[in-house]
Amino acid sequence: MALGLKCGGTLEERARRLFATKGKNLEDLEPSMFAKSKPGKSGKTNERQKEVSALEAQVYRLAELLGEQRAATRDNVQRKQARTDGEREESDDEHISDNDSDDDENDIPYNPKNLPLGWDGKPIPYWLYKLHGLNISYSCEICGNYTYRGPKAFQRHFAEWRHAHGMRCLGIPNTAHFANVTLIEDAIALWQKIKSGKENERWRAEMEEEFEDSTGNVVNKRIYDDLKRQGLL
Repeated sequence: MALGLKCGGTLEERARRLFATKGKNLEDLEPSMFAKSKPGKSGKTNERQKEVSALEAQVYRLAELLGEQRAATRDNVQRKQARTDGEREESDDEHISDNDSDDDENDIPYNPKNLPLGWDGKPIPYWLYKLHGLNISYSCEICGNYTYRGPKAFQRHFAEWRHAHGMRCLGIPNTAHFANVTLIEDAIALWQKIKSGKENERWRAEMEEEFEDSTGNVVNKRIYDDLKRQGLL
């Protein structure tokens, strides 16, 4: 069948055809002994051979790329096989200890109370948590209702960028007058009070500028102008 010869018929016919091919080349055989080729079969065979050839080329290429790894793996297996029982046990113990250390590093610490993490990546002690007042939360409306844990962080945030940005958006300078002020309404009211106080403290020429009349009396500018208009100077 691989040579394209007929393979059907009775047992006697097949034996006769087989005996007729003895000692002969394919070119010397009669055309009637060959099977008729079906249309399209040769094309499918060629495509199949191309696919097989492409797969073989890929396998050879992968074998070439992984040649060093294969050689290193083979050497490692041979080296392990040459070890004694004691050396194998020591190697297994080292491998187990390495796995345990990796598991300890990858474990998520047990933290049911949501305590802050220390320098070692583990939750700090609860007594230290309460000592620093981290169980107390402070909210600042000027910072967009941001919550600060502990009085130390709360006092420090008045000089940080978040609070300064909130005060800038309100049009209020972030000065020491507004320390411990967290509500927007309180900050605006305090700013209005400070502005009115500064307005009263401003120097006004008509009230504070002094003049001396003809008799030597010292009066302010407004009284001096009134006396001058009345012709009493």
